[in-house]
Amino acid sequence: FQSRSFQPDFVPRDPNAKPKRYKYPAFYDPYGPRPPPSDKIIQLAEKIAALPTAERNQIGPALNERTRHPRMQQISVEGIGMSSQGGTSGATKTEEKKAEKTAFDVKLEKFDTAAKIKIIKEVRTFTSLGLKEAKELVEKAPVVLKQGITKEEANGIIEKLKAVGGTAVMER
Repeated sequence: FQSRSFQPDFVPRDPNAKPKRYKYPAFYDPYGPRPPPSDKIIQLAEKIAALPTAERNQIGPALNERTRHPRMQQISVEGIGMSSQGGTSGATKTEEKKAEKTAFDVKLEKFDTAAKIKIIKEVRTFTSLGLKEAKELVEKAPVVLKQGITKEEANGIIEKLKAVGGTAVMER
C-alpha cells in the first residue's frame, strides 16, 4: 500500500478551488444540425394539424398501405399453453393442416429422463424459446414442438431428437 502524498510528483488539490462549470447545450441531438423543413412539408403539416381527430388517426394506416410497409407477423405461442382458449384454437389449426398437406408439425411423444437436459438444449436450438420455457414445454411430454414446417426440416428435427434420446413424430 502506498499513499499518493508520499510520491514526489503529487500536487494536492487546492481545497478552496471551485469546481469547473461546463456549458451544456439546451438539448442533445445525436445526428447534429438538420436543415429546416421545406415549405411543402410545412404546408402539409399545417393541413394535417387542421384535420379533425378522426381523420388524423387514419393517416398512419393509409401511409403504411400507400408506401407498402410490410405488416408485422404474429408469433405463434400455441405450444407454450399460456392462453386460456388454447383448446379452441387447436381445433382450427388441425383443420388448416389437413387442407394444406405441405406444412407439418413435430410432436415430442416421450423422452429418456436421463437425456432430459440434452432434449431441452436441442429444443432451444430450433425454437426461439428461453431455457425456462423450453424446460416447461419438454416436461409436458406429448406436446407439439414446432408447427407449419417443411417435411425436410421436420425430418431433420426428428433425427436430432432421436440422437439425444427422445421420441418425436411428424403430424400433418
